[in-house]
Amino acid sequence: MSYKLRNLLGYYMRSSQTLDSLVKQRLKLWPQRPPGVKPSPYGADAWLRGRPSDDTRGQCHPFLKLPGSTRWRTLPDGLWLHFGGNSVEPFVDIFAIEACGTLQNLLDKRSRFAASTHSLLAVCPVPWLLAAVMAGDPTPRWKATGVLKHEPVLPFVLPVRDMHVLYGLKKAHYAGFARHQLPHAHEYFAPIEALTAEDSDKDPAMQALLARATAASNFLSLP
Repeated sequence: MSYKLRNLLGYYMRSSQTLDSLVKQRLKLWPQRPPGVKPSPYGADAWLRGRPSDDTRGQCHPFLKLPGSTRWRTLPDGLWLHFGGNSVEPFVDIFAIEACGTLQNLLDKRSRFAASTHSLLAVCPVPWLLAAVMAGDPTPRWKATGVLKHEPVLPFVLPVRDMHVLYGLKKAHYAGFARHQLPHAHEYFAPIEALTAEDSDKDPAMQALLARATAASNFLSLP
């Protein structure tokens, strides 16, 4: 590999890492419920932000995987989990955010969330479940899920029932995708600057976009 090519690859890697860190830093300030997503009209409505977490230990963050896989993991830049069901048959709906610095990065991340006949699992490590929901709220996360009756001693593994993913793209990539590509039903797109902007979670346009990123938006009205 030539010196020029190595330098170019190094630049793109550093740029991508900087982009990821900026997005994660901003997403740490987002609330436990994705902004714009309205509370459920049926009462129980357990949303928790899984990533990014204030805990710096990598093993304490929820992640996604396929059944039986011990190495393959999906670690979104942002991950919110909406717990549902009951203690006998729990499930989780997820909302994920991925910052994509290159088109190749976008293609890779889209493939991880592609519609499939395989089951996707969400894994919640024990330390994450035992920790408090957030600063100022000492409630342990396992209680906030509403589906765990006892303090867990093993990771909580749930099937993903529904998912929605927001991809943050650089301006040129965003413009090109909007002109020439068609998102899948579970996909949403925004310029990366909309995610890294100050108080991005309070942006009315961002809230309106995320309000549509739920199964409720597919119904004329809810009973």
